[in-house]
Amino acid sequence: MPENFTMHGTTILGFHRKGKTAICGDGQVTLGDSVIKATAVKIRKIYDGKVIIGFAGATADAFTLFEKFEEKLKVNKGNLRKSAVDLAKEWRQDKYLRRLEAMLIAGDKSGILMISGVGDVMEPDDGLIAVGSGGNYALAAARALALNTGMSEEKIVLEALRIAGEICIYTNDQLVVEVL
Repeated sequence: MPENFTMHGTTILGFHRKGKTAICGDGQVTLGDSVIKATAVKIRKIYDGKVIIGFAGATADAFTLFEKFEEKLKVNKGNLRKSAVDLAKEWRQDKYLRRLEAMLIAGDKSGILMISGVGDVMEPDDGLIAVGSGGNYALAAARALALNTGMSEEKIVLEALRIAGEICIYTNDQLVVEVL
C-alpha cells in the first residue's frame, strides 16, 4: 500500500445509561480519498450475546482483538472491566498484538468502555464514548441529545451517527446498532 494512503472511515458510538447499552457504527471504509466499502459491519455481540463490541481501525486486527477479548471474558466469567484490563495489558505487552491497529468500544448491562493498544481502558463519566474518524462529531451530538431529549439510548446513538455522517466525510449512513 502506498505510504500516502491511510485507511480511515468509521465512527463507533456507545451509550450506557441505567443498565442499558447501545453501540452504533457506520459502514464506511475508505482508502485515501476513495470509499472502498459502504456496508462494513463493525458492531458484534459476543460472549453469548451478553457483550456488544465495536471497532475502529484495521478490520483483521479488530477481529483478532474480538477473539482475544472473548477469551478474556470467558476466563473472567463475563467481568467486563477485568477482561478489558487484561486485554489492554496483553495487547500492549505482546510483540504480535502490539502491532494491531484498532480501538474497541465494549459494553454490557453494567457499563461501557473504550480499550486501546496503548494500554488505555476508559469508562466515560456520562456513559457516552466514541472512536473513529467521526467520533467527536457523534459524541457531541449524542451529548446534546442525551441532555435535551427523552430519546432512548438506541435512538440517541442512531441519530448522533446520522448527524456525524452529515459532517464527517469518513462516516456514512449505513448504520448498524446493537442494544443490551
